[in-house]
Formats: sequence, structure tokens, C-alpha cells
Amino acid sequence: MVSIKLLHLSLAAVLLYGCQSCGKVSSSPSVRNGKVMMEYIGATGKPVRFSDVPVDPDIDFHFILSFAIDADASGAPQNGVFSPYWASTLTPTAVRATKADHPNAKFLASLSGWCLGEKVLRWYNPTDPSSWISNAFASLKSLAAEYHLDGIDVDYEVFPKNDTTFSFCIGELLTQLKEQGVITVATIAPYHDIAWHYAELFRRYGGVIDYVNYQFYTERVSRPSGYQEAFAQRAKQFDATKLLPSYEVNGRGIQGDAFFDALRLLECKGFEVNGVMVFSADASSANGYYYERKSQAFLLDNSTNCDSRL
Repeated sequence: MVSIKLLHLSLAAVLLYGCQSCGKVSSSPSVRNGKVMMEYIGATGKPVRFSDVPVDPDIDFHFILSFAIDADASGAPQNGVFSPYWASTLTPTAVRATKADHPNAKFLASLSGWCLGEKVLRWYNPTDPSSWISNAFASLKSLAAEYHLDGIDVDYEVFPKNDTTFSFCIGELLTQLKEQGVITVATIAPYHDIAWHYAELFRRYGGVIDYVNYQFYTERVSRPSGYQEAFAQRAKQFDATKLLPSYEVNGRGIQGDAFFDALRLLECKGFEVNGVMVFSADASSANGYYYERKSQAFLLDNSTNCDSRL
């Protein structure tokens, strides 16, 4: 995501600092009780494990592996050939075991992130967009088969001034992955400074995008009222029913239990809070996954207390 995070290469012993409608396919992933949880995991290189993360059986729980990157170990672009750079503890065997223990768990690979080592990752306009899409499809199909993936999250965070290809390349990629049955879930992770790139992608290909993991902690708000205002603004850009509130553990934006006050305020203002995104499991391991536990409990609690003090 936006903050610089230490990543661990599963391909090589390299450290990274990665720090997040004209679609042809309509998306309707199965959702338990209509509640979803998004958890980024594996970006810091810490030996975090899926089995450490609390997964409520009544939540449609999505682990988002961070990150799959279109670059070699030096950060040089590979024209759409994605490789996994998440923590080495997050193996295909671990994914398979977690799915056996938690049939409600899904696994996504997040594309890009902020940077690789000292190399800031940027969307680059491919010389041949069709070639990039073809390579990306092939590499992600292979990665999905190897890691038993259910979906893809898009977290490109830096763009050239003359971006002319992002929405087309990513939109067509997601469409083809869904049409060919490679994935069933597609999410995007915009943030404050570059939201318009994703708004254009969503406008053209919203039909294949299931959830918007908007990084609300980049909105520079620290109170529930400010969070609600930011959510209302972004709901105008992205479908409110697909837009998920988000929280960065020990990070930016609203912190502590004020986040849950913000969720209650959203409901009191008429928004349906059907999911939460947390960044990230790596940071949460130090506090016993407090925010994951409380977020899932909030989602399953049907009562809403509209406190005028929020």
C-alpha cells in the first residue's frame, strides 16, 4: 500500500519496501451473510502465518497476498510477467491447509504495491498493450494455479503524467481472467492522490470489479465525522455497495476504537457496512489481531447504536 513496507521475496533473499462499466462479465461472488473481510498479508517479510489470523466462519474472509509484481528482483519491468514477492511462509501448502480449515477463506494476489527494495514501482504505459495483457494473463493464471488463488487485487500506486493505458490493460486483464474462470473475485485499492485513475477503471470495467478496498487512511482524517465525510465523497466515485471502509494498523488516519465509532456513524448515516479492509496482518500480529477480531464481530452484530456524540 502507500506506506513503505519491508517485503520478503519468496523467490530470492531480497528485501523490498512495498509499502494497496463496460466489463463483459457481471460479478457475483458468494458471500456469507453478505459480510466480507479483506486482510493484506505478507508485505513486510515477517514470518506471518495464515493460521495465526482469526477467521470467523460466518465471514467471507479474503487473504490478500502482498505482492505479485511485474518486475525482476532489481525492479526492472517484465512486460506483464508477474512474480510473487510475499513472505516465504505463505506457501501454496499453507494456502491449501487454510482452505481446508476455513472453507470460507479466499486468497487473492495484490498487484504491485509501492516499491521493490529502493525501486519505486510505477505503472508504465506498455509499448504493446495487447502483449502486456497476454503476458499478465499467462503469468497470473500460472500463479493462481500454483497458489490456489481465488482472485486478484490491483494496487498500483504511482502513475506517469500521461497515463493512457492503465484502465484498458487492467480492465481487459480482469475481464479475461474472469471470463476464463481463472478468478472469481477482483478488487481494486485506490488511495487519495491517484483515485481518479481507479475511478476511470471502475467507470469502464465496474462490472468485473467486486470490491473497492479504498485506502481511507490516506484521507488525513482522524475523527469519525471526517471519516464519514470521506466515505460519502468516495461513494460518489465508486459504487457504495462495493466500497469497503479500511484501517491501517499502527499507521495513518483514524486510529484505535475511533475506527469502530466511524463504522457505526456510517451505518447511522444510511450506509451499509458489509465489509472491512485491514492493512495488515503483519502489523496486527503484535496485538493479537485485535482489529481483525473486532471488525468481524462488528460485521456480524446486527444492532446499531447511533450515538449523537460520534
